[in-house]
Amino acid sequence: MLFPLLLIASILAVHCESVEDAFKSHGVVPDVIPEAPNQLLKVTYNNGLVAKNGVEFTPTQVKEQPNVEWTAQPGDYYTLIMTDPDAPSRADPKFREFKHWVVVNIAGNDVSSGEALAEYIGSGPPKDTGLHRYVFLLYKQPGKLQFDGARVSNKSRRNRPKFHVAKFAEHHQLGNPVAGTFYQAQYDDYVPTLHKQLSEE
Repeated sequence: MLFPLLLIASILAVHCESVEDAFKSHGVVPDVIPEAPNQLLKVTYNNGLVAKNGVEFTPTQVKEQPNVEWTAQPGDYYTLIMTDPDAPSRADPKFREFKHWVVVNIAGNDVSSGEALAEYIGSGPPKDTGLHRYVFLLYKQPGKLQFDGARVSNKSRRNRPKFHVAKFAEHHQLGNPVAGTFYQAQYDDYVPTLHKQLSEE
C-alpha cells in the first residue's frame, strides 16, 4: 500500500511545482531574470495546450498567438514579453535572448488593447540545437508609458536577437515580473517555414 501512496505523492509534487521552483530548476533564473515571479501566467494555445513548467511542445503547435490570462486591477497597465534565451542553442547562447513577443500598455488583462513593440512569432529553434526554453513574463507598469523605437512585425527578425528582458524591465522601471510561465520546444518541419517568413528588415 505504501508504493501507491508514494506514487500519488510524487505525482502531486510534480503538479504542485511552484513557478519559482520551475524557473530555477530549468535555469530560467538566472539565465533570463534574477528573481522568479510567484504567480503562474496562464498561456493557452488554440489547440488547448497550456504552457507550464517547461512542458515540451512542437513549433507546429505554437505557431499561432496564444491566449494569455491573468487577474488584473481596473486601471492598471501591463507589459507582456515572450523570449528565448537559448539562441541559437542552450549550449552556445551567443544571440541570447531572441525576442518573440512584446506587448506594452495593456489595459487590465486585454492583450488586444496593448501596443505590440514586437508582434508574436512562434518557436523556430534551428535543427540540431536541442530544446529551447520559451519564457513568458508579465510586468505591472507604474502607469501608461511611452515606448520609443521601431515596431517589429511578425514578418521581421529586426532587433529580435540579443534582447535582454531584464535590462528592458530595468530601463522602463517595471520592477520584477508579477507572473510568468514557459514551455520548451525543439526543431520540427514547421521551422523552415517560419524562418522563410522572417526577413532582415
